[in-house]
Order: sequence, then structure tokens, then C-alpha cells
Amino acid sequence: MKPATGYNNRPTSDDPRDVEAWGLTEAARRLIHARQAPENPDLLRQALSLNQRLWTIFQTSMVDPECPLPKDIRDNVLALSIIVDRQTFDRLIDLDVNKLDRLIDINRAVATGLSQRPTASAASPTAPSASAAPQTAPMPKPQAPPPGAPGKLSISI
Repeated sequence: MKPATGYNNRPTSDDPRDVEAWGLTEAARRLIHARQAPENPDLLRQALSLNQRLWTIFQTSMVDPECPLPKDIRDNVLALSIIVDRQTFDRLIDLDVNKLDRLIDINRAVATGLSQRPTASAASPTAPSASAAPQTAPMPKPQAPPPGAPGKLSISI
């Protein structure tokens, strides 16, 4: 029996940002693994399903009335999750492992952002929980390409 891989790197921190970053990194890792095994469509389906479940958790958190994040950040995460949903459903339909870059890039970029810590001057005793994003700059608004259009994800500031 082959041991599970990737779980040895689980975050040891209870910080929600670390857990979320780890989840996104793990989902990206599984998508990359699926891309490297195009002869195994079940591996791709499993990776896409994990990614979809993870982003559904983010969507649910963003619409929770008790979410501590500012409305503009919640709106941006929801907009990004719509892009992820569209890409995920498209990949579940055609199972083309060569079209996973967008999902992988989004997961990596968000994981990187979650891994960054606010500076000491930005932290205060009345600041929202650790899972709240730093308030130093607004998050760029993601722009989805038209359905069926090839290309990269563009983010306008």
C-alpha cells in the first residue's frame, strides 16, 4: 500500500491563515500531480473535487454574516471563487490536464497571500482574527475572461 503524500507538511499552527494556505497549496499540488498523469482521469476528477470543496468552504465563509473581513475583500474572494467554479466545471467536462494552469496559479497566489503576515505596525489588539487579511491595500478585482475564451487570468487594480 502506498502511503499518502503531502500530509506530512500539514501546518502545525492553529492559525486559520496557515491552514487555508496549506489547503490551497495541497489542492494545487494535487492538480499538478493529475496534470502529470493524463492517463488517469480519476486522479484529475479527485483533484478537481478537492479544489471545488475547498473553494466552496471559502464561499460559505465569505457570505457568513459573522465574517470579520471587510466587504470589499469578501466580494473579491467571492468573485475569484466564481472564476474557480467556472474553470473547475470546464475541466470536469473536458478533463483536459493541459488546461489546469489557471486553477493552479490562483491557488498558489492566494496561498502566498495568506502566508504573508501584516507588519507589526498594522497589528493591533483590536484587529480582526488572524484569518483576516491585512488592511494595508485593497485586493485587486479579478476579471474573468468571456466563457470559452483562452488566455490568462487578468487582475485589474
